[in-house]
Amino acid sequence: MLGKKRFKLVAAAIVWLFAASAVAAEPHSKVTEHFGTAPVLNNGEKWRIMFYEGGPHSNYYHYLEATTLGLMKLGWIEKADLDKIQSKNKDTRRLWNWLVREARSDYLEFVEDGYYSANWDDKLRQENRAQIIEILRRGTDVDLVIAMGTWAGLDLANDEHSIPTVVMSTSDPVESGIIKSAEDSGYDHVHARVDPYRYERQLRIFHDIIKYKKLGIAFEDSIYGRSYSAIDTVEKVAADIGFEVIKCYTKSDISDTSIASQSVIECFEKLSKQVDAIYVTQQGGVNPESIPRLVQIANSNRIPTFSQLGSKEVQQGVLFSISRPGFKPAGLFLSATIAQILNGAQPRQLKQLFEESPSIAINLKTAEIVGLYLYADILAAADTIYRDIKNP
Repeated sequence: MLGKKRFKLVAAAIVWLFAASAVAAEPHSKVTEHFGTAPVLNNGEKWRIMFYEGGPHSNYYHYLEATTLGLMKLGWIEKADLDKIQSKNKDTRRLWNWLVREARSDYLEFVEDGYYSANWDDKLRQENRAQIIEILRRGTDVDLVIAMGTWAGLDLANDEHSIPTVVMSTSDPVESGIIKSAEDSGYDHVHARVDPYRYERQLRIFHDIIKYKKLGIAFEDSIYGRSYSAIDTVEKVAADIGFEVIKCYTKSDISDTSIASQSVIECFEKLSKQVDAIYVTQQGGVNPESIPRLVQIANSNRIPTFSQLGSKEVQQGVLFSISRPGFKPAGLFLSATIAQILNGAQPRQLKQLFEESPSIAINLKTAEIVGLYLYADILAAADTIYRDIKNP
């Protein structure tokens, strides 16, 4: 059980970390210093946009939705209610179909056959990549590409084409090799939004609260899995603070979600016998269907957990997270980026760094189960508090 004095120190650490974060409260105003965002035509024609993702992911839907809303705010698309097209699975294909068939815009055309998803299948990914690169090389069919996620970013951030490519929803575009650095994408036609200290903030706050000596982490041992899990950041913080990282390897980017889920469940069963806390990373096997079982394993062993993804998993029973304040701020930043590119900016010229205002989420029921007493200090620092565990 943690003492009152310790929580006062935690609250102070949280305040310091939040103050150190460079937060863009009005992102669309900060990136318009040199290039406009007002709607313009492409020599009298609409700009043609296409979309590519590695496979289904709820974040991808939210990023596409938030960017669409941002384009509406900037006047590129007529305002409309997107709630009516949401589905339980948050399918980007469903939203793209709406953009193609129902969205009203005098400036943008969302290409009907310009939607590609690899469905986390390596063979389909290679086929998609070859087809998309061929289209982009022609330079006459598409004016801008939205590359959603690490797979899509890696496939299109290269010198095989020169069509503007805006990469969204990647865990770490620098570590995964999509871009050269937070300041420079490395390619004139590529832009990838970066928040380089997001996971370090998470890990430091989690350790300030729990003071674990052994942190468990389950992830796929691949370039993509290491990127999603931010394992290099985990090991850096571990060396700096002084705790041990216990790893367990899973399957993630595969078309059979049930296999991925089972691999994470097996890792949680193993890790729960070896560690003081678990960092729940983003991967294919951590999903709404598997999380109840993962929470049950951790809670039954009284292991505190921290969600890398955000408050949605805390609502389902993960103990803590630092979540984004919705996707709206990032959507405004990304929509402004697209608008500036269509106004003549090179993607490489535009700012990639955009840090969101962090928001702490806590599940009180999980805290009770694992035996963690939360004093007023930490509760006062929390923006989102769940009193029960909600299963989908």
